[in-house]
Amino acid sequence: MTAKTLMVQGTASDAGKTLFVAALCRIFSNMGYKVAPFKSQNMSLNSFVTASGEEIARSQVLQAIAARTDSIKEHNPILLKPKGNNKSQIILMGKPFIDYSVNEYYKSIIPKLIPAIKKSLSYLMENNDIVIIEGAGSPAEINLSEMEIANMFVAKLYNVPVILIADIDKGGVFASIYGTIKLLNPEEQQLIKGFVINKFRGDVELLIPGIKKIEKLIDKKSIGIIPYIDNLKLPSEDSLGLKNTDHNGKLNIVVIKFPKISNFTDFEPLSWEEDINLFYVQYPWEIHDPDLIILPGTKNTIQDLIWLKKQGFVQVLKELHKQNVLIIGICGGYQMLGQKIIDPAIEGDIDNVYEGLKYLPISTQFKEYQKITRQIEVRFSGMKEFEGEPIKGYEIHMGEVNFNSEQNLIFQPLKNSSNQISPALGITNDSQNIIGTFIHGLFENNGFRKKLIKMLLKKKKEHSHSTSSYDFNSVIEKNLDKLTKIIESSIDLNYILQIMGIK
Repeated sequence: MTAKTLMVQGTASDAGKTLFVAALCRIFSNMGYKVAPFKSQNMSLNSFVTASGEEIARSQVLQAIAARTDSIKEHNPILLKPKGNNKSQIILMGKPFIDYSVNEYYKSIIPKLIPAIKKSLSYLMENNDIVIIEGAGSPAEINLSEMEIANMFVAKLYNVPVILIADIDKGGVFASIYGTIKLLNPEEQQLIKGFVINKFRGDVELLIPGIKKIEKLIDKKSIGIIPYIDNLKLPSEDSLGLKNTDHNGKLNIVVIKFPKISNFTDFEPLSWEEDINLFYVQYPWEIHDPDLIILPGTKNTIQDLIWLKKQGFVQVLKELHKQNVLIIGICGGYQMLGQKIIDPAIEGDIDNVYEGLKYLPISTQFKEYQKITRQIEVRFSGMKEFEGEPIKGYEIHMGEVNFNSEQNLIFQPLKNSSNQISPALGITNDSQNIIGTFIHGLFENNGFRKKLIKMLLKKKKEHSHSTSSYDFNSVIEKNLDKLTKIIESSIDLNYILQIMGIK
């Protein structure tokens, strides 16, 4: 089997490539095709762990859900995770490969990554009817054109037809389309078969004269105008999606927005609850009447722990703890809640022992490239409010955690689960008003989320006005279908089938 292919490239980052690819995956899946997404290189701090224990970007996971296929490492062979200090970690075929600087990456590392790109794309093309490919950033970064491996490099591997998508909401849409295409060489220009204007608000008729002119100037066809889609409940790809959501609900949940915050998609399930007002804060004075404080994951636990102390959060957390406000730490936030973090210059600049917030009986020891990535299935054990509640999620963390008391552990493996779990996967304090865990995807568990809301409302002596908590997977499916319906009605699908060689 050799799959038909299509690639979506953008005039810039955040032009809408990810969701356009997701919609195309769902469109072709609805037509009965076996579909796979592909992105050769993604830079993101939002990641997921496949069933085989491999780490890939969350955006490709969403696209795989849209395609109705399981996520695999071949969907995203290269994941770049910024760590700070001009360094990033490369995840290659789902596993940690090397930390690098930007200069190192372009001078010496890229050639080592190309075989994984070719192998992954080849595998997907042999095992699917259609592969929908997403580019990264813009294909017209002429200072990097000889070294890029995410846009035209991929398109030229199999002579893949390309659709260019442009964001009109930011302004300058025609200049961005014209400039992008004119900066490409003739071979690359030939691969672009048309363009789509995304995030349009207003009267389409006012846009038509400009579209006719740009079609003549670049000799490319307009394939569609996609309207601005508001209130779409799908995971955000980058921190621009971190928005406060005030539903005038009964509960205030505060997430401390670390500079290196990672896997912030963990908290979007909370933002979709009618009873919850969710706030991301960078300063202590932004916290008002909280019912729950969350310390999220971070790509650099040491730097963000130092930042937390400098910002003045330590005293505020102490006061809130005295008031019996629930505090939850996830991944790096969990490690901060412990007694100390021993870092032999892996995350910090020097070999040092850093004092934690000292709420939980754990200590963390970082070891270079000792990274745990796996899916987990557990149940709560030892916490009255959640006793026996099953939890599915995944671990992504560096560091070995040592704990002082087994009686504080809060998770047990499910009897039918074959997956390993970290001994200190989750811990609470004696008063059970501090929880630390390595589980990402915790709030996607409907039963736990409902019980958490019920517990917080009871504690506040409030009653819910919403009829019921929602089902997470159903919301994702419903919103993917909403996205797909809007995009399918906004594009020339027959032309897309034609350029793919399907019609």
